[in-house]
Amino acid sequence: MPLILFSWLPTVVISFSPVTISNSRSVPITTSSSSRLNMGVSTDLLPHMSKCVSEALGRKVELASASGGGYAGGGGATTSAVFDVATSQKFFVKATTGVATTMLQAEYEGVKEMATTQTIRVPTPIAYGNEGRKAYVVFEYLNFCGAGGSNFDLGVQLAKMHRCTSPKNQYGFHIDNTIGATPQPNMPWMDDWADFWDVHRLGHMLTLTNDAGYGSDEISALRLKTRELLSQHAVVPSLMHGDLWGGNKSFAKEEDGTIVPVIFDPATYYGDREADLAMTYLFGGFGSDFYEGYESEWPLAEGHEKRRTIYNLYHILNHEVLFGGYMGQARSMISQILRF
Repeated sequence: MPLILFSWLPTVVISFSPVTISNSRSVPITTSSSSRLNMGVSTDLLPHMSKCVSEALGRKVELASASGGGYAGGGGATTSAVFDVATSQKFFVKATTGVATTMLQAEYEGVKEMATTQTIRVPTPIAYGNEGRKAYVVFEYLNFCGAGGSNFDLGVQLAKMHRCTSPKNQYGFHIDNTIGATPQPNMPWMDDWADFWDVHRLGHMLTLTNDAGYGSDEISALRLKTRELLSQHAVVPSLMHGDLWGGNKSFAKEEDGTIVPVIFDPATYYGDREADLAMTYLFGGFGSDFYEGYESEWPLAEGHEKRRTIYNLYHILNHEVLFGGYMGQARSMISQILRF
């Protein structure tokens, strides 16, 4: 199967002036044509959006609301579909207002970063725009089929994306983003992976959860043990999806009938590829053929099982922040890490 799964569309940014966690998670936002509720695009955004997409595609585009592709999404975004009146070409849109506008810009940048690798299919990001307190991001409209594709290929292609590393061999990303609705700091870039994880991931979540109810001695011990384990591990700063649970991957049918794996809704940054793989175990939805495909392209290093607990603690603490009710699981994982 060819690795270049789509032709790159040019992009443009325009600013217009005046649950049980072990096996389940909330329904994702997708670009699926089977989405259940069309929220519609605010009519006052359509002219701005049309201009933005026109500049991205290099031709005049007049957008109108279309059916399909919409329901309320995580972090306050709504999703919907629009189409070009002249060509009937459909596009998928996420829109939001207020502080969540930066979330959409970060998603646009993250998907664009993954798309440029031409290693794994993502919804092609076409344009990001904002007007006042409103913002939107426009993607290509994919024909999701949910099944029928190769999980082995998904594993191979994810590993190929992970081989794409940061320009200066540093950890982080050029924009902060979100993990769900929780802010996820990626800056400043850092030279040391253990430092990055301690400050931008573990330390950040401990702050948001009031140190998971532990005292300063226990937290110091946790952070020292985490640093110790990560410092023993040679980490390549891989391009990561960052929020790779089963609801953020699917399969889509291309125009030629080929069914390809797709990943979407990322929390992109450059870091340890094992963190992406760890999350696939946390929520399930990835079969053995997926891991076989990944290992055939780039086997994981010794000790990844212990590091999996370290990386998944971040997500469990985040679910405590988002939903509550996960502190017991988080504290159990902390105890496990301290025993390593």
